Amino acid sequence: MSQNQPRRSSNGAATPAPCELTLRDESTPASKGRTAVFPVIGIGASAGGLEAFEKLFRHLPATSSMAFIIVTHLDPSHESILTEILQRATSMPIVEAHNQLAVEPGHVYVIPPNRDMAILNRSLQLSIPDRPRGQRMPIDGFLRSLAEDQGEHAIGIILSGTGSDGTLGLRAIIGAGGFSLVQAPQTAKYDGMPNSAIRAGYATHVLPPEDMPAALFAGLRHISMQDSNTFGVNNPNTNALNQILMLLRSATGHDFSQYKKSNIGRRVERRMSQHDIGDIQIYARYVREHPAELHALFKELLINVTSFFREPEAFALLRNEVLPKLLAERPAEHVLRIWVAACATGEEAYSLAMQLREYMDETQSEFRTQIYSTDLDDDAIATARAGVYAPNIAQDLTPERLNHFFVKEDAGYRVKKHIREMVVFATQNVIKDPPFTHLDLLSCRNLMIYMEPELQHRLVASFHYALNPGGVLFLSPSESVGRHVELFSAISTKWKIYRAIGSRSVLVDRAQDTPDGTTSGTRNTAMPREPNFAELTRRTLLRFYAPASVVTDLKGNIAYVYGDTGAFLRPAPGHATLNIIKMAHQGLQHALRSAMQTALQGTPTINRDVVLKEDGTHRTISFSLRPISDRDFPEGLLLISFHDVPSTPKPSRSKRTSAPSDKSTEVQRIEELERELAYTKENLQATVEEQQSANEELQSTNEELETSKEELQSVNEEIVTVNAELQAKIDQLARMQNDMKNLLDNISTGAIFLDEHLWIRRFTREATQVFRLVASDVGRPLADINSSIDGVELITLSRQVLETLAPYEAELRCVDGRWYQVRIQPYRTLDNVIDGVVLTFTDITKRVLAERAAELQRQLASGIFNTVREPLVVLDADLSVISASRSFYQAFHVTETETVHRPIYELGNGQWNISALRDLLGSVLEQGQTFENHLVEHDYPVIGPRTMRVNARRVQNEGQQAPQILLAIEDA
Repeated sequence: MSQNQPRRSSNGAATPAPCELTLRDESTPASKGRTAVFPVIGIGASAGGLEAFEKLFRHLPATSSMAFIIVTHLDPSHESILTEILQRATSMPIVEAHNQLAVEPGHVYVIPPNRDMAILNRSLQLSIPDRPRGQRMPIDGFLRSLAEDQGEHAIGIILSGTGSDGTLGLRAIIGAGGFSLVQAPQTAKYDGMPNSAIRAGYATHVLPPEDMPAALFAGLRHISMQDSNTFGVNNPNTNALNQILMLLRSATGHDFSQYKKSNIGRRVERRMSQHDIGDIQIYARYVREHPAELHALFKELLINVTSFFREPEAFALLRNEVLPKLLAERPAEHVLRIWVAACATGEEAYSLAMQLREYMDETQSEFRTQIYSTDLDDDAIATARAGVYAPNIAQDLTPERLNHFFVKEDAGYRVKKHIREMVVFATQNVIKDPPFTHLDLLSCRNLMIYMEPELQHRLVASFHYALNPGGVLFLSPSESVGRHVELFSAISTKWKIYRAIGSRSVLVDRAQDTPDGTTSGTRNTAMPREPNFAELTRRTLLRFYAPASVVTDLKGNIAYVYGDTGAFLRPAPGHATLNIIKMAHQGLQHALRSAMQTALQGTPTINRDVVLKEDGTHRTISFSLRPISDRDFPEGLLLISFHDVPSTPKPSRSKRTSAPSDKSTEVQRIEELERELAYTKENLQATVEEQQSANEELQSTNEELETSKEELQSVNEEIVTVNAELQAKIDQLARMQNDMKNLLDNISTGAIFLDEHLWIRRFTREATQVFRLVASDVGRPLADINSSIDGVELITLSRQVLETLAPYEAELRCVDGRWYQVRIQPYRTLDNVIDGVVLTFTDITKRVLAERAAELQRQLASGIFNTVREPLVVLDADLSVISASRSFYQAFHVTETETVHRPIYELGNGQWNISALRDLLGSVLEQGQTFENHLVEHDYPVIGPRTMRVNARRVQNEGQQAPQILLAIEDA
């Protein structure tokens, strides 16, 4: 047996010395200045947890260097009696916690009702819950604070309960380097909480509560060993670790050799503790011989710990200051490119997507985004793509975000589709695979803290290469750009947000092989088989010295019989049974029942003498009863051994000391009755204690059932609310459909809605005037139906619009003589996705006919105007020439260019600039008067002196805003 293995007591359970488990703590901020700390174990349970608590504490030593903190779901309106109930199961002091209570080793602390609890510097912090019943996750909250306070020394235990509270808390503990114990679901009254933690992969050990102390002490020993372990150049542990890393690289293709050896060592130690291996070199051989363990170790090294809006102040700074400046510096058509490296299960990527959506909604702007989110773990990427998270995320999100971006489902919350579509998830090794480039924002948080400085240096240089000039690098508060200060300027030194400066750097060689550990060079050499002296000795001892024994379950049902037990057990009369109490000889039954009750409390019975009655004779035997603890039988077993007690030889009689035989018989009978009375009293006392414990447990169970009822009521109210909201949305949708139907039925414009394949989605009644459509044509290609449009292929035009997204508009004639204004435009969804085309037809036949009639009238008027022999001029309100007749141009020998659009007073050499004529024309415009036979004498440049008779009349048609003057000129 290795010296690192825990010692075993006579009943097979681990009994390490608690005082030897003091740990050195050099990692957590709270422990600076101290040289040693004691372990603090957080235990969470809900319904059915009382029984599990009792089993756990019964198997813990009376004195311990550990502190235990119990967090459970309690009725906030009733005082808890959990401390009094649990005090019967352990001699350690159990106290109800209060604010600022310093945690001490060897104590058990219980959360009070209607309080949330956290731990800071190993002092309990109590607060009034800010969430309503049914939405609180007190176990998650405490375990998270425990992970932050204790780091890699944090330990979490999840016992019986409903729901999923505790899962995210174990996630934080595993991420911090600690370990967890989860109750085996088949041993829990309610397996909701254990199953949730196991399915999520955050259970280091799955055990019944009575086996947890052994695993707990073994895990603490491994923590103590890994604190003292060093990985020097010539250290054998380093060679073994390098062998394991080479095996991992060969099996998975991923190289962890430049990750911090201390972090890898802790993960390896945790896998070793699960297999009870105390030597890393033995574990290296075990990994080589069991390929499945390589995959399990690979998953152990992938630290998938994240949450929505982790460090909310950092995200607030990103939203309020960084993001607006980043978008203001980019052109309107720029596509915002974001990469979230080492995204784990996607919470951080969705957090950024939600912030972008909120920004677009607040600024009423819309810009294109591309968010790439990658991780090494295929299972984590699958979870991120599904976008389904446990109900526990409610404590990381505001109610507004939870309602706006998530849909409540049975399994928890699902990210809404429009947010999921903003993010593309992919598997990628950020160390060796090429990075995404031309990025505006790169988020890589809590990855580099696990890497050696040289690998951090290469990764930061790679990030600078991936970013655009001025792009933003978002790290965790524990990380920095290191020595690359020339590549980045700090936006926030507290939250480690940097801006890339200068041009993009040259990409570091990512395919560079990292240093390997030394190869083992071992070969499978045939070794001569040595005799197994241990097995030979064991068989011989069992043959000659082992007593007759039976193995039973905790109820006394026999599972295995060794040796001849006929002298102690016999088949019971009636229906066949294998219950040992019913099969025991007279006088042994009460003793066995009492010993079994004692064994359930963790105390074995060793060499207890019992007098048996057989056919009127008495025989003394001795039996021992020991609990058996084995991982293959988590429900527990009992080993009961029997052997005869040799009778004491009777002394020789003498005359002086002889006594009557009847007196000797009477004394023996009295002694026998006294023993039976003692057995009866002991059995009665055990029965009374059992009933009292059952009554207290029933009272506690009643409290838990009441709590569960309240939680279920709260959940039911949430479901009713969601159903009401859903019904309201259905009603709203029905009203919108009715409005749309009436709108389409009453507009005079025909419309046809086509999908991306130009198949008919919907059409209005007016559209049947252009296409011969009937109701059954919905779902058919529009190309199958003839159009009445003359000479134009609307299907071809629709394909062009779908390909180019350029709308088409024209006035087209049908074969029956009607005219339509035809528009073809892309069909855009609310998400601005092109999903077909829309054809609209507006009947413009009356307008076209009216325009043609007006044109004919104009042509007719123009013909009459030019046919009259008398010169005619049409003037506008400004007395400028609108038009003149052909006879005017001929009479005055001028051209149209010299006349039209010129004031009448400027024609020729100003011969019409006559004040009397100006007054007459003004009176015609203002008062609508006419004048006739007004004589005008003038010496015209070309035609000579003339006397002209001028007639004027005001003309104003219906719908014409300004009046006009018709001026007739006659040579007098």
